[in-house]
Amino acid sequence: MIVKPVPAQKLPLDNGDYVIGPDYAPAPETALQPGAPEGAVHAFVMSSTQSKFFPGIKRLENEITRRRDAYGNRIAAQESEQSVAAPYLRTVWVYVPKQYVPGTVAPFMVVQDGYGYVRMMPRVLDSLIAAKRIPAMVVVFVDNGGGDAQGSERGLEYDTLSGRYSDFIETDVLPRVVKEARVRLTADPEGRATMGASSGAACAFTMAWYHPERYRRVLSYSGTFVNQQSPPNAETPRGAWEYHATILPNAPRKPIRIWMEVGEKDLHFDDPEETWHNWPDANNRMAAVLKAKGYDYQYVFAKGAVHVDPRVTEQTLPHALEWLWRGYPR
Repeated sequence: MIVKPVPAQKLPLDNGDYVIGPDYAPAPETALQPGAPEGAVHAFVMSSTQSKFFPGIKRLENEITRRRDAYGNRIAAQESEQSVAAPYLRTVWVYVPKQYVPGTVAPFMVVQDGYGYVRMMPRVLDSLIAAKRIPAMVVVFVDNGGGDAQGSERGLEYDTLSGRYSDFIETDVLPRVVKEARVRLTADPEGRATMGASSGAACAFTMAWYHPERYRRVLSYSGTFVNQQSPPNAETPRGAWEYHATILPNAPRKPIRIWMEVGEKDLHFDDPEETWHNWPDANNRMAAVLKAKGYDYQYVFAKGAVHVDPRVTEQTLPHALEWLWRGYPR
């Protein structure tokens, strides 16, 4: 399926499947660009005690939650068996470009696992916006609620296939963004994007899939399109593996654009198909079904790269953002 090897710095703005690497270097846009107006970053803290969507859980460590299958993958238990109530605090950062005109409506992007990106992305955004390669957009960096994988708050938020997390962002987060950063955000789904890595990437796609009337642009690094949903759900028994196995093939095409990447040495790259837990296999399958269904997509397979490889992110993020926002008014 992968048919177009290209140097990482020369990825085109076309749809399709591409191979890059194994050598990578940070894109120039990741460094401070002289003359590029610098946006401002605001921050605020949210308490789970104020949320009806995610009041907070913590994974239990017991014989049930430590169970593994024959390949070492954690087995999801029922919610009452794997976690207990546990409140948390999360930080949200809001990037507002220098070019934003107060009182106007801005396009925006929601980035999962925000702490991992808020230190680097503003420089990229400043550079791309100044060059008019992307619109002057607001970016909302949302931290997860803690932990990872089955039984954790992060796992519940990111690996669950439903509209719940999108509702949380719409109802709890965005009104605070408007208030704290003093911006107005567009309601046009073409001007709303989601982004994430690993389970945050699966979450970004889930936000658009279950609510395409809200989001139509998705950016995914090392997407967890594997069997990691927790607690189990009979409607989607293999979690996000169902996206490429059953959900997308059996559903009409939705108006979603997606840029996605996976590493050659990504998580569980040697695991057989029957584990439903091999990241490169899952992303290859995801790209194949997107192509078959006629989606607007670009898929990048990164040779020699590991899970959410920072070398790949620093090389490709400017291009990925430009590809994702192509066609949108500058």
